[in-house]
Amino acid sequence: MTGRVLGALGALLMMVAMPSAAQARLQCVAFARSNSEIQLTGNARDWWGNAEGAYARGETPRPGAVLAFRATRAMPMGHVAVVSKVVDERHVLLNHANWSRPGMVERGVMAVDVSEAGDWSEVRVWYGPTKSLGMRNSPAFGFIYPTDLAAADAPIKHKG
Repeated sequence: MTGRVLGALGALLMMVAMPSAAQARLQCVAFARSNSEIQLTGNARDWWGNAEGAYARGETPRPGAVLAFRATRAMPMGHVAVVSKVVDERHVLLNHANWSRPGMVERGVMAVDVSEAGDWSEVRVWYGPTKSLGMRNSPAFGFIYPTDLAAADAPIKHKG
């Protein structure tokens, strides 16, 4: 084989062995940003702080809001999910990515407020592999509201 052929084969092998951007796993932040009107940057754990002054925040679930989870040992980057439907004060349906399996998108999955105060500071979320509301409570900051929801007539309880 000539050097040209070997070089071409080497380049081809590099393309096959190296993952492309299209093969990258979808993360919750990219999913939330593309499926909501909340346009924040940074890791999910930073969205609550990054929203200050740009978006209203609170503890009242509303469709279109982003539920921001705190970082934990199990979730060091935190998590964000888009509320697709409010079932009642303590139950919502979420659309999100990278929860049950790496890169997996889930739509219309149940999340339950399990906090004693009813303020969405502790949440259980549907976990696909166990077909249940997960094995642990996950701490959350609360909801980040798109501009149009912040002006809605229902009061928003603000959290610091």
